[in-house]
Amino acid sequence: MRFCFARGFAAHSFAMLVLCAPAIAFAGKARPCFSVDQAAQMLNKDICVSAHIYDVVELQDGTRFLDVCSPATPDDKCRFTVISRREDRDDVGELGKFRNQDVQIRGTVQPMRGRAGMVLSRVRQFYGGPPKFRPNPLLARGFSADEERALVSDPNLRPQGGRRAFMNTRDRETVPGK
Repeated sequence: MRFCFARGFAAHSFAMLVLCAPAIAFAGKARPCFSVDQAAQMLNKDICVSAHIYDVVELQDGTRFLDVCSPATPDDKCRFTVISRREDRDDVGELGKFRNQDVQIRGTVQPMRGRAGMVLSRVRQFYGGPPKFRPNPLLARGFSADEERALVSDPNLRPQGGRRAFMNTRDRETVPGK
């Protein structure tokens, strides 16, 4: 009786190990957050930035800036900024609550008028989530949702003689020895 219990326990433990091992293996390490000075050197990279928000500045058009440079730093020496556009206000929410706090923001560092910056388009960027997806308008040129054709003209999506060209069955190689 004890042998059956021990064997059942071992099988249960092994099953749990097999089920949990892939989740543990793919979990990976959390991405490190970089300082504002380090982030300014990482253009066009999706990174996490750790910064202190000194002030939230709002322009008349609704654009908001998170000031990550200390008041003692002159504006021309401040090399990084975080911007939130007016059209993202609903997705970002109130930014005043982050004033005088340390935050971590995930996003792509982009060149912005002589300095590096990050666009804050969703509140989930504060929690490690990705920014809002914005499609490239140049790719959607000439497309209407009323049409029944694909947005992109991909040659691999078109039939080429009933089959794809790279899988042409008429091209046969002879096998040596047959």
